[in-house]
Amino acid sequence: MIAGALLARARERRQLAAGCATRLQVVGVDEVWRRIFRIARDRLEHRLFDLVRSRPRSRPRQDGTAQFGHNRIVLLNLDAGERDDETEELWRLFDVLNIACGGHAGDAVSMKRLVELCAREGMRVGAHPSYPDREGFGRRSLTIGMEELAASVAAQCTELAAIARDAGVAVESVKPHGALYHDAARSAAIARAVLDGAIGALGSNIAVIGPPHGPLRELAATLGVRYAREGFADRRMHEDGTLVPRSEPGALVTDPARAAEQAVALAPTVDTICMHADTPNALAIARAVREALRG
Repeated sequence: MIAGALLARARERRQLAAGCATRLQVVGVDEVWRRIFRIARDRLEHRLFDLVRSRPRSRPRQDGTAQFGHNRIVLLNLDAGERDDETEELWRLFDVLNIACGGHAGDAVSMKRLVELCAREGMRVGAHPSYPDREGFGRRSLTIGMEELAASVAAQCTELAAIARDAGVAVESVKPHGALYHDAARSAAIARAVLDGAIGALGSNIAVIGPPHGPLRELAATLGVRYAREGFADRRMHEDGTLVPRSEPGALVTDPARAAEQAVALAPTVDTICMHADTPNALAIARAVREALRG
C-alpha cells in the first residue's frame, strides 16, 4: 500500500511538472518572469490602493515622522506622455505614470505606448487630464462652465481607459495637470468638476493625486475616494505645499542631488513624490531621487 501511494504521488508530480512545462511553452519564459515580477512587486513593495487612504491615519514615530500601515512607502509618480523624446528608461523608474490624455498633450499613439509599457512592466496607469488647452499646454486657467469642465475631464479619462482596457490593465489614479491642478486646490467648484468627471469615467475606486491641502483633498475625503498627498522633487515649493510659479527664477530644481535631498525631506509628510518628464536633466534626477528613497 505504501509503495502504491508513493507511485501515485510520483505520477501526480510528473503530471504537475508536465503541465507547468506546457504553460511555459505557451506563454514564453520571459512572460512568466514578467508575471512573477509583477506579483512580487504588488505584494512586497506597493499597492497604491492598499497604501493610500482618503483620510490618511498615521501613528507618530519616535523621530517625529509618520508611519502609514506596516511600511512607510512613498510612491514615485511621473507626468508622462507630454513630449515625443521621453524614454522608456525614464518611465521604468516610476511606480505611477500620469499619462497625458489629450487635454494639453498626448494622443492615442502616445497613450497606447505608455499603457502597453505599464502592462508589461507593472507600473500603474494614471490619468492626467487638464483644461482643454493644447495651445497653452494646460498651464492657463480657463473661463469654462463647470459642467463643460467635468465633461472634458470625463472625455479625456474615458479615452485613456479604453486604451488601458484593450491592454488588459485599469486606470488606477487621476491627477489634474497644470493650471487645473492648482485651481482645484483653491476652488471647491473646480475640484467638484474634476472629481465628477474622473469618477464618472473611471469609477469611485480610483485614487486621486493632488496637493496636501485644499478643496480637492477635502472633497475626495467626503466622497470616500482615496487621496495621495503629493510633493515635488523637481519644483521649488512654498511652505504651504504650493508650487513656486514657473515664471519665477529658480522654480525648477534641475540638480539631481538637490532634488534627491528635497524628496527625502518631503517623504515623511506625503504619500507620493512627483517628477516631470520635461524637466531638464529628468533622467538623472529620477535616478537620484529613486536611489535616495529606495536605495
